[in-house]
Amino acid sequence: MDTFYDAATRVRNKPILKWKEEGRSVVGYTCSYVPAEIFHAADILPIRLRGIETDGMDIGDTYYGPFICSFPKCILQLAGKGMFDFLDGAVITPGCDAMRRLDECWRKAGEDYEGILPSYFYYFDVPHKTEPHGMQWFVKEIRNLIDSVERHFDVRITDEKLKTAIRAYNQGRKLLQTVEDLRSQAEIKVSGTDVFAATVASTVMPRGEFTADLEKWIQSIKQNKPLKNGQKRLMLVGSISDEIDLVELVEKDNHAVVVAENLCFGARYESNQIPENGNPVQALAEHYLGKSVCPRMYGKYKERLGFLKDKIECAGVDGVIMQNIRFCDLHGAENALFERDLEAMGIPCLRIEREYGPLIETGRIKLRINAFLERIS
Repeated sequence: MDTFYDAATRVRNKPILKWKEEGRSVVGYTCSYVPAEIFHAADILPIRLRGIETDGMDIGDTYYGPFICSFPKCILQLAGKGMFDFLDGAVITPGCDAMRRLDECWRKAGEDYEGILPSYFYYFDVPHKTEPHGMQWFVKEIRNLIDSVERHFDVRITDEKLKTAIRAYNQGRKLLQTVEDLRSQAEIKVSGTDVFAATVASTVMPRGEFTADLEKWIQSIKQNKPLKNGQKRLMLVGSISDEIDLVELVEKDNHAVVVAENLCFGARYESNQIPENGNPVQALAEHYLGKSVCPRMYGKYKERLGFLKDKIECAGVDGVIMQNIRFCDLHGAENALFERDLEAMGIPCLRIEREYGPLIETGRIKLRINAFLERIS
């Protein structure tokens, strides 16, 4: 777990620094809709951009203002402080309007803070619907991204290289699904904090290194003794979160363990394998857009509710904690619907609004979690 925790809790972690020391390129991306396989096929390390280790908000507030989600503001803050100086490129997507604005805010900040804008800075558009016209659009966007990477980094991304990358990422997905199956068993042998650290690490580590470490860790989990009895089995859902501190806050001294989650940095897509034969670009599009359970997608609420219900039943969940970052309209509104419908099914829910990262109010949240656990006891 040492490698996973280092990767999950540090922006400039050991795997990234080692990759850079070898003279290889790193590209950061902001959203799970970006096919990481494209960069893997070009021997470029793709990493999810995160806002951890932020110690202020002077730059983020200057370009964004105060009344907006603190996650992209923290990313901009770190960029302005030079914490992403190892990046050779960045890909911004319209996951939501606040994330879309990161493109223009980072570009503007780059005019005022020399050297904070990577030489490769790309806007990757993502449709809000999966109907045929939306899928055709997304396929075109993927091809445009491939062409852009090839031109800027002077590489060649062939279909065979994409298929090899898909196989490599599928192997990691299978292993993460194995971890999900293990944590869902009646006898719990691994904490939710450890599992979340591993899944976050999967977004920033070289895939081969991550897969090798994950295989070893799974074998050790199987040898673990069960955790103590009487712990409440919880599920964590809602806004984007890469903070293992949040999961630890739920579990620590609470006689509770997170046995399932539905978070953007988590393992919610790992059960979906990408076809390794046929057209790789079409396969990537159908996976990253067609399998999405994100509330930014129109007309998919029933599918998202069904996805939660299936996970709750599979993992034997006693209660669901729904969190959203303040000013997150997408998850704030959807969490209210989830709470209404899950409570009607007899599933206890707790809804929390919070700030991201270093701004999180741990005392208030801890108090509410304690009250929620008393309720479901």
